[in-house]
Amino acid sequence: MNSLREELAAVAARLVVEDGLDYASAKRKALHRVLGPGARSDVQPDNDDVRAQVEQYLALFHGDEHPRLLWRLRDAALSLMQEFAEFRPYLTGAVWNGTATEHSGLHLLLFCDDPKEVEIHCINHGIRYGTSQAGHYAGRRSVERLEFLWPVRGDDAEAPGEVEATLSLYPAKDERGVLVHGGRGAAAERGTMQALRLLVQAGPGPAA
Repeated sequence: MNSLREELAAVAARLVVEDGLDYASAKRKALHRVLGPGARSDVQPDNDDVRAQVEQYLALFHGDEHPRLLWRLRDAALSLMQEFAEFRPYLTGAVWNGTATEHSGLHLLLFCDDPKEVEIHCINHGIRYGTSQAGHYAGRRSVERLEFLWPVRGDDAEAPGEVEATLSLYPAKDERGVLVHGGRGAAAERGTMQALRLLVQAGPGPAA
């Protein structure tokens, strides 16, 4: 990565961590800040470059509190996966890959024959949700998405809180290939409930 792309990735990473921007928005804003309006978009870093910078930024500026925050979010994600275990959940996003911030939500992919079964489950368990559409993880047609708030365990000095939870609903047949690996030899971009349970059981710490 050349010096300009590295600078853009670093600025974008700061926007992701501190302002809660998604990667696409952060890269556009970083381009505008560094090069000004009308700059060529072909010099933008890719998402892997931004993620690497996010990891560095978190370690440098949030090294003391980030492991505990990540553990709390993963603990909440595990309870969310247990709630929807019958729909074969997979965790994806920043909480899974370890780059979660205080702005991050929980994002599960669920697989079932009829998406209405998930909505019925929410209704029967008193979960008030909204609906929207999301892109397919494999770049195919869009899928239905449910959104609601989910409880997060508080630290000793904090009351329990809530975090935004998102469920993307897929046909059962689309589960094949869901555990693809990330770029540049990275770990899988999504994880099973069993894999997440191991991370939670290890407790908060630099390796969480």
